[in-house]
Amino acid sequence: MREIESGEITEAVRKMSIEAAYKLGHDVMEAFEKNLKTETSPTGREVLKQLVENARIAEEGLFPMCQDTGFAVIFVELGQDVHVTGGDLNQAIHEGVRQGYSEGFLRKSVCDPFTRENTCDNTPAIIHINIVPGDRIKLTLAGKGGGSENMSRVMMLKPSDGKEGIIDYVVQRVSESGPNPCPPTIIGVGIGGTFEKAALLAKEALLRTLGEPSTDPELAAMEEEILERINRLGIGPGGLGGKTTSMAVHVKLHPCHIASLPVAVNINCHAHRHKDILL
Repeated sequence: MREIESGEITEAVRKMSIEAAYKLGHDVMEAFEKNLKTETSPTGREVLKQLVENARIAEEGLFPMCQDTGFAVIFVELGQDVHVTGGDLNQAIHEGVRQGYSEGFLRKSVCDPFTRENTCDNTPAIIHINIVPGDRIKLTLAGKGGGSENMSRVMMLKPSDGKEGIIDYVVQRVSESGPNPCPPTIIGVGIGGTFEKAALLAKEALLRTLGEPSTDPELAAMEEEILERINRLGIGPGGLGGKTTSMAVHVKLHPCHIASLPVAVNINCHAHRHKDILL
């Protein structure tokens, strides 16, 4: 049994909270550059250039790349042979978010649903824990902005809708969202399971390296078709027109009940903030 001190977890989450807000991953920057070469709209190209410049300024100046620094969502792959010592795992993560959002001068966006009173430290975080083999802990932090999250949906389709119905629904959801999720977006799609499982699959799908196709050939083809149809909508970067409405579509699948076909669409804005660390 390997021991990991809770303070080590807090420090990792603190660091990830700040770095995710200041620095976009190489996969996102490469996607910007790739779409700059294919975008046909002059306005769309200008928006993409500004997003690249914005990311550069944020990283070099140590500033948040967006004023909405997001709700901290933490995915934990907890090795079954790990013993967390010195404190509670969940509280260690919350404390890391608390410290990171304070020290990084990041906007605190978490509030009471009814009174709208701010918790003032961006906690509690959303924590998903998965027990896995081994004696390590992998932490992945996603800073999820409110604008894109508001455009996300779970829909219980009819089994007879099938694959084409799923594709139509995802494209429709992006079309109805318009400029609200700050395109160019990344689209996470969860298919199957139950109501809540589909939503989690969609959010997990966003954690994949941007643009990396599914290892399942059928799902990879589906991702390609959805992306092509989305980019024919003409919403474009910033919602100002163009062919780069989304930079990637990632799909995850899970078996479902014979009477159900749950589908979740979780949209992420161009500030595609993800950081992970292995302890």
